[in-house]
Amino acid sequence: MIRSLVKIGILLVVAILVYNYFFGTDTERDNSRKIFGQMRDVVVSVGQLVKTEKNNFNAGKYDAALDKLGDAYRAIRDRAQYVDEKVLKRLDELEDRKAQLQTEIDSIEKGDQAADALAKKGLKKDAKSEQQKATKAADQKRRKEELQRELESLLRDSESLLKQAEEN
Repeated sequence: MIRSLVKIGILLVVAILVYNYFFGTDTERDNSRKIFGQMRDVVVSVGQLVKTEKNNFNAGKYDAALDKLGDAYRAIRDRAQYVDEKVLKRLDELEDRKAQLQTEIDSIEKGDQAADALAKKGLKKDAKSEQQKATKAADQKRRKEELQRELESLLRDSESLLKQAEEN
């Protein structure tokens, strides 16, 4: 219900902006041009952010974070004599999640390498292959976004576990 109202509201705002851009007074046209210019700047900024994140991913940003988590887990396990059983169970769960994320990262990297290899071969470009490439790229982007959310969740959970281990 709320989602529908938000969509209708956004559609209404866009319709008003377009109307003012073409049929409004001079001040309304100027305001619409400013807003569209700002929207273009936002789209460009988001595009740059996506490129930066892709470069960070390719540079191993997530690998470093997972390595740090692994080091923290080993430190907790080394001091296991001071930690209760619940913390150790939770640590095992977090290590499993870390291993799954590492597997996912490896899978994404292999997909990116395969896509790069196909692009370098210079295969015939037809509509169907271009559509498949676009679909695969969109899927890779979605997987990377999911991976980022999962990694952030894992980091939060790890931080709470570390605090809990320190309290004991």
